[in-house]
Amino acid sequence: MTEPIRRLPALSDLNREFWTAGESNELRLCHCQRCGYWAHPPSPICPRCWGRTLCWDRTSGRGVLYTYTVNRRAWTPDVPVPYVLGMVELPEQAGLRLTTNIVNSDVEALYIGMPVRVTFEQQGSHFIPLFEPDPGTPGGAAPS
Repeated sequence: MTEPIRRLPALSDLNREFWTAGESNELRLCHCQRCGYWAHPPSPICPRCWGRTLCWDRTSGRGVLYTYTVNRRAWTPDVPVPYVLGMVELPEQAGLRLTTNIVNSDVEALYIGMPVRVTFEQQGSHFIPLFEPDPGTPGGAAPS
C-alpha cells in the first residue's frame, strides 16, 4: 500500500513550527502568553485578547474523536480507501479542534468520544499530525 499523496502548504514563519514539530514527536500550537488561549490555526494576534504574545507550546498530543466521516469512494487512484476524516478535540481547551485523518484503526471500531493520540507522517520537511486510537487512555475501549 502506498502512502496517500497530500497537498502540503509552503512553510512560513507563521506555520513552520506546526508542520515541523513532529520531528520531535510533538504537536505544537500557538498559545497566548497573556491570556492562555490556544489559537489554531496559527495567528500572530490572539483572537481572544488581541495580544501579540503568542508562542509555540507543546500540547499533550492526546484528544478525543469529536466527529468523523469514513470516505469509501476513490476520488483519485493515489488515495486508498476507506480513509477517515476526523475532527479531534484536544484537552488543552474546550473547542480546540484539529481536522485530520484517523489512522491505524478498523473504521468500524471508531466512535465519537474515542480517546486518540497524535502520530506523524513525514513527507519531506513536513510532519503531518494524524491521530490513532489511544488504547492506553481510560475509556479507550469501545462502549458496549
